Amino acid sequence: MRRTAVRAAGAAAPQPGPAQTAADGGAAQAPAAQPAGVPVSSAPPRRLQTEFPFELPRGYVDDAGTLHRDGVMRLATARDELVPLRDVRVQENPAYLSVVLLGRVITRLGTLAMVHDGIVENMFASDLAFLQDFYRQVNAEGHTRAAVECPHCAEPFEIDLGGSRLGES
Repeated sequence: MRRTAVRAAGAAAPQPGPAQTAADGGAAQAPAAQPAGVPVSSAPPRRLQTEFPFELPRGYVDDAGTLHRDGVMRLATARDELVPLRDVRVQENPAYLSVVLLGRVITRLGTLAMVHDGIVENMFASDLAFLQDFYRQVNAEGHTRAAVECPHCAEPFEIDLGGSRLGES
């Protein structure tokens, strides 16, 4: 497996130094020859998106009565999915898994200083359902989709094979 370093956002590509341009008299070097049949792509390399903004359908109302609707969810790690399994609340009631898991991966909600499972368990049911679905979309990107063809018209399209419970990716 090949690993490459990801450049920070806004970082410029390295520019040739004096030693690199002296050999050709300061002229720009020609790009390496591309093998025949391989398309040349001018698109920059794709960056992995790890945080995803969302807006709750209803919103979370805190103790002061402030409504919080906009937030950010990050990609879940294996640890995020494993740690809640040791939680006594999850062991006693497996449905609590999604509450604990969402409390770990939601990094921002409105102006709240911190988001945790206590916040998630006090959300409206419609917002919890929205976040569970959003979690599945964010963390299953491309892994549960399959290309299929309509048996009647032969038109190709994609279907989502996912739909299992939260935390079972």
